This record gives sequence, C-alpha cells and structure tokens, in this order.
Amino acid sequence: MKKIAIVEGVRTPLVKSWGLFDNLSAQQMGALCLNELLQRTELDVNAVDEVIFGCVGQPAEAANVARVIGLYGGIPKDKRAYTVSRNCASGFEAVTSAAEKIQCGVDHVVIAGGTESMSNMPLLFNKEAATLFLRLSKARTFFEKLKIFAGMRPKHFSPVPALKLGLSDVTCGLNMGETAEVLAKMFGISREKQDAFALRSHLKAVKAREKLREEIVPVFLPPGYQECLKDDNGPRENQTLEALTKLKPIFDRKSGTVTAGNSSQITDGACALLLMDAEKARAMGYEALGYLRDYLYAGLEPSQMGLGPVFAIDKLLRKNSLTLKDMQLVEINEAFAVQVLACLEALGSAAFAKEHALAGAPMGEIDPEILNVNGGAVALGHPVGMSGARLILTCLKEMKRRSLHRGLVSLCVGGGQGGAIILERS
Repeated sequence: MKKIAIVEGVRTPLVKSWGLFDNLSAQQMGALCLNELLQRTELDVNAVDEVIFGCVGQPAEAANVARVIGLYGGIPKDKRAYTVSRNCASGFEAVTSAAEKIQCGVDHVVIAGGTESMSNMPLLFNKEAATLFLRLSKARTFFEKLKIFAGMRPKHFSPVPALKLGLSDVTCGLNMGETAEVLAKMFGISREKQDAFALRSHLKAVKAREKLREEIVPVFLPPGYQECLKDDNGPRENQTLEALTKLKPIFDRKSGTVTAGNSSQITDGACALLLMDAEKARAMGYEALGYLRDYLYAGLEPSQMGLGPVFAIDKLLRKNSLTLKDMQLVEINEAFAVQVLACLEALGSAAFAKEHALAGAPMGEIDPEILNVNGGAVALGHPVGMSGARLILTCLKEMKRRSLHRGLVSLCVGGGQGGAIILERS
C-alpha cells in the first residue's frame, strides 16, 4: 500500500457570509488557494495530474467548479478535474478521493480541497412560478405577456433561498438546527453547557489568530482591491457568556437551547491541499506536512446526524487497532456546540455503545486539552463544502508545531453520515 503524503495546504480567511467575500465566487476563492499552494511549494503545474474539489452549493455558472478552479489557478488545460459532494464532508471526500486515485496508480500528484460561497447560493422559484416565467419569455406579443402577468400572484415572486433548502434534510423533515435540538434532548445537554462551549471556541480562536495565519493566504477584497484581509473574521475578541445567554433559541423557540451563538457561523471560504505518494514526495524533494493513514465514512439515523463522528471514529479506530488514547490531537467540526458535546457523551457511554451495536466497549473520553485547540466552527465558521479540508490542514499544522505523531479529524454530515480520518507525522 502506498503511503499518502499531504505535502502542504493553504486556505482563505473564513469570512461571514454576505459580507467581505460577497463579491468572490466559489471558483475565485478556490483558484486563490490553488495558486498560492503552487507558489508555496514551487510545484511545476505540469506535474499535477488532477484537481478535485468538494462543493455543496455548486455555482450555476461553474457546474464543475473544480475544473474552473484548476484553469483559473493555472493548471494546464490537458489536466483533469472533477467536483465531489458529500454535504459537510465534501472537503473530506475530495481528499480521500485523491488518496484513492493515488493509491491505485491513476494519479500521482493531486490538488484536493473544498470551496463554498454561501453568500452566493441562489434564490429558487417553485415549478409553478418557473413555468410562468418560461411562458413569459416565449410570449411574442404585448397582449400575450399581459395575459400571463395577469395570472401571476404574489406567491410567484417569493423565491426560496437555496441555502435554506440545503441546510434541511428531506428524508427526516428537519433542518440541521432541529437535529441539534434532537441531540440536546436526547443527552440532556443544557443551554449553559452549550454557551460555555461556544465561548471557549471563540477564546481559543482569538488566541490562535497568529498561528492560523500560517495556513491563510491574504485576500485583497473586491471591488477596489485596496483592503487586504489576513484573518478569519468570525472569532469575537469581546465575546462573553453574558452576551451568549441573551440570545434566543432559533430552531425551537418554546423549549429549545440552540441559538445563533452556539451554532456554527454561515461562512465563505476555500482550502487546497497537495497530495502525492510518499516516495514521489521524497523524489521531488518535499518534506511532507503529514500522512493520511486511514479514513472511514459511516451512516446513521438522519435525525441524529450530529452523532456521525461517533460511528465513524468508533469503526475507524477499531479497524486500525487504535483507541482515543492513541490520538494526540483531535478535531471534531463544531456544526453546533451541542453536537460536539453529544459526541463526547456518546463516545464514553457504554449504554450508547450497546444500544447502537458499536463493537466492543465505548471508545472513552477525549481530553479537552487536545480537542479543537485553535477553536472550531462556532467561532471560525463552517463553509460546508470546504470545512473537511480546512480541518485536515489545521490539524496537520498544529501537529507540526507540537511535534506530534498522530491526530484524528472528524465531522458530522447532513443526511445522516459521519467521516473520520487518521493523520500521522513521521
């Protein structure tokens, strides 16, 4: 089996949607990362076999956004590219797909990552309205157009945000925030615990700001390109528990506990990673940032999708004869504060392991001192198609700083899945 090296990576700052990156498309952000990655590694573009990017809200004007990113970023036209989607794990899927291509010898050098402009997800009209607009476009005379207009009603001019649909699960009838409320009730996790977790996320992210600049490409902001953004703009330096407790629940207004403050932020961003087999990396003179030892995706009940990391971590670690004690650094995406807290509870619960037929005893506890040490999505944000790649990059950079050997990265996936990856450094 080939050893898969992750040579280097880079990402944009994570920016709150409908703000500073409002005029940057998913393909533009991805190309910025790809181009910066090429410069940092001094990689000859002709050495790249394929570009693979994850994206959930595919831009209508860039249907295969990975291909557009590759061309915008300077990859030759005769190279290949494709886009993948596994909801929140799309960035994961890009990396693991690249590993599979390298493992079987189809590719040798791959740029993989994720991109998401949640600011630019479109407004959608229902079928009835779309049909009327189509008829209007085909009408030849003024009176034909007037007749169609006369049949239109206010409901035909009320589009639904694609983002709202994308953050809902048609199979269980719940949006992602409502699934978080399911976990809060299932494990009895209080609002106070959720807000305290959210506060820690902000404090850690603010403290880590200088470190995180190592993985960020500064972005000059359109339309004037005079201002340069170097940091994530989600973490709040002045965040307090008092401010968090004042926020009202947004998914269950009567008895809920999940608020905008203890949920991940809606965010724009992109990330790119350079992958190749270890022998190729050595031959090209690269010292790898780290290696992808193994990965696994697991399925579960969609209404409890936030527990995806539990099932994926359990199966992956047992497959590799490892335990949580063998992990020196852990990243679990903070889709919601309660979601991570529920995962921590479930990993250490013998009753949960028995009820859900997880192999053997419960996995045990994760030391809070090694979990999301630079903050997580509650503070940094969660550009859904990009987050998986960002988690891998952030984990590897921190492992290098601390001279650690093994790390674990995991996230939940809308629709009832979970993903987990074991990373190692020699």
